[in-house]
Amino acid sequence: MNATSGFETAPETETDPGRVVLLTTSHRVAPGLLSWPAWQTLHAADRVLCADGTHPQLPYLRDAGIPVAEIAPTAEELIDACAGGRTVVVVTTGEGDPALTDGLARLAGSGRVRMPDLELLPASYDLPGARLLDLVQVMDRIRLECPWSSRQTHKGLAKYGIEEAYELVEAIEDGDRDELREELGDVLLQVVFHARIAEEGIEEEGEEGTAPFSIDDVAAGIVTKLIHRHPHVFGDETASTPEDVKEHWLRTKAVEKRRESVTDGVPLGQPGLALAAKLASRVHTAGLDVPLPQGEGIGYELLEMAVRAETEGVDPEAALRAAARAYRDAVRVREGVAGATAGE
Repeated sequence: MNATSGFETAPETETDPGRVVLLTTSHRVAPGLLSWPAWQTLHAADRVLCADGTHPQLPYLRDAGIPVAEIAPTAEELIDACAGGRTVVVVTTGEGDPALTDGLARLAGSGRVRMPDLELLPASYDLPGARLLDLVQVMDRIRLECPWSSRQTHKGLAKYGIEEAYELVEAIEDGDRDELREELGDVLLQVVFHARIAEEGIEEEGEEGTAPFSIDDVAAGIVTKLIHRHPHVFGDETASTPEDVKEHWLRTKAVEKRRESVTDGVPLGQPGLALAAKLASRVHTAGLDVPLPQGEGIGYELLEMAVRAETEGVDPEAALRAAARAYRDAVRVREGVAGATAGE
């Protein structure tokens, strides 16, 4: 018995260096849900160690009949414990026990120590989307502890949703993938923030209903909608062209919404060109023949141009933004701004 650490080592006369297994788990997976190779290794191990007595896996390992020693061995002590062909499993902490792994690497690099076999065994893996759980947890804490975030409401945050959406569009048009990733995160934050507020069920002025809902309810709703509107993927319908898909989508959407007019559901608060194009698209899809209203002024001229653009398959809002960017570049060139070029 090592008097300084209380860590039992194997007799020095045994020569087989044994085996060290570093067992890693993901905090985004429920404790106890480990892979079959992990359970086999844990049951077959001579010793199982964990430096963190509050590690969430420990109760489940002990319930499975696996004794776990709450010990933080040094690299030298761990190597000694493996001598004689023993297998020692170390259940790593969330930080990965860098002091231990660095010590093992140092001893292995020295060439003076006969090292046991070293194995890194992931016992649980993050599934796609697992980091979204981190976002939900961070948002929970911010909502509770941040003086600004804890006072926000749906209406107070509305302007930020608009700003983030525009910044996302700009990143797409610029072709900047790093910026795109960041702006997608900012838009996602708005979704999680609003869902977190809604979870509290606090009534806001002018709001209909105060039944609370969570981010899980939001996700469940869109999953149900996507499955229902894609019968060619999740059902018995067939679709071989984008036009077929659009037909399925519009048909199921019409049944769901039960709208009286093709204009129902078109948000009137969106930018004017986008609004005109959306109305024209609804009219075109419905096969309606609706003459454009006649009037004086630039508004009616812009309406006519927006409808024409939609008919020709052009997004008038995007087209105008592209032209406005060219105009901005021309201004910068005339101003002599350093690095400015026409059409940059």
